[in-house]
Amino acid sequence: MLILGGNPETAALVKVANEMGVFTVVTDSNPDSPAKKVARMSHNIDGLDVTGLIELANRENVDGVLVGVADILVDSYSRVCSALGFPCYATQEIIRVLTQKDTLKEKCREFGIQGIPEYYLDADMKRQDIDKIKYPVVVKPVDNGGGVGISICRQESDLRACVEKALSFSRRKRFQVERYMQCDEITCYYTFQDGRFYLTTITDGYTTKEQGDLSPVHLGNSYPSKHIDLYLDTLHDKMCAMFSSIGILNGVLLISAFVEEGNIYVYDPGFRLQGEGSHLIANAVNGFDHRKMLVQFALTGSMGDMDLGAMNDPRLRGHHALSLWVLLRAGVIGKIDGLEEIRNNPYVVSIVQRLFEGDVVTESMVGNEKQVLLRFYTVCETKEKLKTVAKDMIRNIRVTDASGQNMMLKMLDVDRIWGNAP
Repeated sequence: MLILGGNPETAALVKVANEMGVFTVVTDSNPDSPAKKVARMSHNIDGLDVTGLIELANRENVDGVLVGVADILVDSYSRVCSALGFPCYATQEIIRVLTQKDTLKEKCREFGIQGIPEYYLDADMKRQDIDKIKYPVVVKPVDNGGGVGISICRQESDLRACVEKALSFSRRKRFQVERYMQCDEITCYYTFQDGRFYLTTITDGYTTKEQGDLSPVHLGNSYPSKHIDLYLDTLHDKMCAMFSSIGILNGVLLISAFVEEGNIYVYDPGFRLQGEGSHLIANAVNGFDHRKMLVQFALTGSMGDMDLGAMNDPRLRGHHALSLWVLLRAGVIGKIDGLEEIRNNPYVVSIVQRLFEGDVVTESMVGNEKQVLLRFYTVCETKEKLKTVAKDMIRNIRVTDASGQNMMLKMLDVDRIWGNAP
């Protein structure tokens, strides 16, 4: 099976495929990408080189293709599968809607789903358009993810630089200017199986405030969201109707939203496995592994015959879960302490490590998910226990540079989620 992309999150997918007995072939333009190190075979073909990918697939006689954890490669995945006649969960119409922030907003309007309020502005930056903007706003490319190319703009004098940054990270050379939402954030993770739609997890997200006007990178997510009832009562059916309208049958999707005064504002879809790792929590509690399901789909065209209607529970069967992200400042990682103690904690169901001792965190990595050292995933039966476990992990982990200086940003304040109540 050919897997597109080589980042650390994709490496975890490759490992699962290996364990299933699949001969994995990973391609990525970076010769040292993590997924290549665990694949049975690897190549340096860029994931955007569709012609090169098709030639590689034919040359190696692959039986299926799967995209890793990379929005930018979903279109290549679709085109390669189409050319080779392989199963693919993403049609061009689905991609048009779910990989572009602007087209998603247009489709949402058709179904009465609100997007983030925005201001019209194009690259000409006309005075009459600028004068209508009320700051602060977020300026973002329409076709990138992981916080890449995003800026918080608080005054007009910074607007042009923010627009130029967004355009530099947009393949389509398009950007959006949206109201800066200072309210609760949720992420909704769906499983699709033969045209049946399941809300698998819904989380509350928490971001760092330490990095000024850079994109607010997550510090963690708590499961299930305190807004789950509001979402299920007001938006879930509309979302399913929209999914049906664009022809989704199989796959997995994460979609983010803000919640303000009882209103939900949808944004930022990702039609593939996610860096946040909601599939790890779902597997730990509900007993089905999206990675295995996607590997099976790539080779057979089926997500499996499991009864997800009985297995899937976005309320996590009464459990509570938390992902904790460790973010680093720029520098060279000298030493990581406390990781072994965390690995041995029975409530930690998974750890995804992106960076290691000796790795360099550059300034360009700060303000997006490339500055993430690792993510911990914890499941407990009560909030009180989860809070205790999370605080223990936060106390244990330490990351310093070669001179012994702390490289970590402040981790999530667990009391921010639950206060002192159990």
